Amino acid sequence: MRTLSLLAALLLAAACASHETQAPSASNDSNAGRNPASTAGSGTAQPSNSSAVNGNATADAGPPGGSVYFDFDSNDVKTEFQPVIESETRYLSAHPGAKLRIEGNCDERGSREYNLALGQRRAEAVKHVMTVLGANGTHIETVSFGEEKPAAEGHDESAWARNRRDDFRYVSR
Repeated sequence: MRTLSLLAALLLAAACASHETQAPSASNDSNAGRNPASTAGSGTAQPSNSSAVNGNATADAGPPGGSVYFDFDSNDVKTEFQPVIESETRYLSAHPGAKLRIEGNCDERGSREYNLALGQRRAEAVKHVMTVLGANGTHIETVSFGEEKPAAEGHDESAWARNRRDDFRYVSR
């Protein structure tokens, strides 16, 4: 029953999230204008969330940390990252003095301004899901780095997929 209500909350957040489409800046990649999820089976690399999912963190453990990854040109929160978000929410709820910063990031495609806005929408979408799950929104700040802090260097789908993410950083515990 709890899983069903959490899934409903994630679906609600995804439905409420805005989704804009913009043609990416000039690129030599033939998949540049397509959503990687729609190219399944085409060899498109997706980041593994195994390093992002930190198991069931307890209140006594340190902050979970981790990342949530996004599809190209999207701020829709995917259900596969529910365990990461739940873990962050549990930690934040168990530590009332903790302050979390959600850092939105993008790949290099698109203008600087567009990527800053998209990174902000991504961070706000995850914050919304966390507040629906019970986190105190006043303890969560959001920031966008756009394309300025890549997790992976490179100019291919594999690198871009790793760079389209939200990172969790605790600014106080």
